[in-house]
Amino acid sequence: MTRVLLTGMSGTGKSTTLSALAELGHRVVDTDTDEWSHWVTDAEGEPDWIWREQAITDLLTGHGEGSLFVAGCKTNQVDFYPLFDHVVLLSAPAEVLLARIAARVDNPYGKDPAERAAILANLELVEPLLRESATLEIDTSAPVAEVVRRLVALT
Repeated sequence: MTRVLLTGMSGTGKSTTLSALAELGHRVVDTDTDEWSHWVTDAEGEPDWIWREQAITDLLTGHGEGSLFVAGCKTNQVDFYPLFDHVVLLSAPAEVLLARIAARVDNPYGKDPAERAAILANLELVEPLLRESATLEIDTSAPVAEVVRRLVALT
């Protein structure tokens, strides 16, 4: 009954890792959908894509058997850290992130130069905050099978 959060910047391989974990029979949830997240206006008047509190709480408290891997990177995720057994930061060098984002076909985010600049800014500002609260960091420059092996070992 292990609950693991996979967090990190865009392009670190959260979705790819979830797919590989699902193929092994683990329960996985990508929170980048309207079912799990919604837009709000933050204190500075900026839009913010955050977790739906009740939906995430129900997901985590209702999980019974086996392993649950949840992927996302939201400003309010810290509120849910006590409900996770592990908070894993997936990371990779900037050049790896940008190459993956340029090559991916299933997600348009990061194709625009302004979005790529935002990704690099988040890498500098947000990733260190995630690193401080993570229980483990995995460099996803490694093969997906190795990343998955390390995650499964947590369960």
